[in-house]
Amino acid sequence: MINYTKLPAVLLLEDGTVYHGKAAGKIGTTTGEICFNTGMTGYQEIFTDPSYFGQIMVTTNAHIGNYGINQEEVESGDIKIAGLVCKNFNIAYSRSQADTSIQNYFQEENIVGISDVDTRSLVRHIRDKGAMNAIISSEILDINLLKEKLAAVPSMEGLELSSKVSTKESYFYGNEHAAHRVAVLDLGVKKNILRNFDEREVYAKVFPAKTTFKEMEKWNPDGYFISNGPGDPSAMAYAVDTVKEILASEKPLFGICLGHQLLALANGIGTMKMFNGHRGLNHPVKNIIKDHCEVTSQNHGFGVIPEDVKKSDKIEITHINLNDHSIEGLRVKGKNAFSVQYHPESSPGPHDSRYLFDDFISMMNKN
Repeated sequence: MINYTKLPAVLLLEDGTVYHGKAAGKIGTTTGEICFNTGMTGYQEIFTDPSYFGQIMVTTNAHIGNYGINQEEVESGDIKIAGLVCKNFNIAYSRSQADTSIQNYFQEENIVGISDVDTRSLVRHIRDKGAMNAIISSEILDINLLKEKLAAVPSMEGLELSSKVSTKESYFYGNEHAAHRVAVLDLGVKKNILRNFDEREVYAKVFPAKTTFKEMEKWNPDGYFISNGPGDPSAMAYAVDTVKEILASEKPLFGICLGHQLLALANGIGTMKMFNGHRGLNHPVKNIIKDHCEVTSQNHGFGVIPEDVKKSDKIEITHINLNDHSIEGLRVKGKNAFSVQYHPESSPGPHDSRYLFDDFISMMNKN
């Protein structure tokens, strides 16, 4: 294992902007779409969230790694981010429950990062210029060579990534004697979503991303859940077709994040690449059906096209983002189907929206 040293590292953005810093994690080179998360805590959950697959994460909190790594606090089996950019990469940690340091964790998982970067300046730049690709390297410092490598990286727009992070084989989660059976289409599902189902007397069978409706229906579930995940929803015709078949079956359907976008596409609503996306633990969302506000956890770079939603006679808006008025929740008229763009299972994060799991259970009870 490489001993951690404060070797120099470089971050190059697609628009030619360069930031110099110090090596963090594995010595190497990595590429991806750069984005930022404003959460004050929960770095380990962010690192392991499958929705971040293919993205370089900028953390706005000044200290990363300061409470160490606990193997129980993960959202998937391994780190999913493509790389990390932070201000202070704290190898020393004080929490007694931690198993190891962030440096050991990154080296074991082959994750390249850069620290000692002015992340305030970087986030302002991304905010103003929009999402773009980037490259981090602690082994190549030649900017021209890095530009050549970065030029070969595909845009996130048009990429189908969910099948790369989905389970390869179906598996069960929860108590087989539970009151309800839910088929989970795994497009990058987070473990805490499954925990929330288990806590509500749901026995889940988690299926690979490209499983057909016919195959899932053989299990005779009481309802279907379409998970979060990475990539461009418009590149996922296979999943859109599956959602259409679930809707035709009249069984209850609940979608989160990517699942929300796929429900929209299945009803003729287009999706779009957002200028920056929403990533953080404190986004205000209004439930316009219940007339109350929720503080939400969010992680998405794509969204549904508001104009399409407003023109549709199939879809009803249930939630809106109070920062930019983007569409945060939908339900299908005349169907037992609804979705939200944010993460009600959020851990860490607010618990304001966990009622949505209860709403799904009630829907199955009535069906």
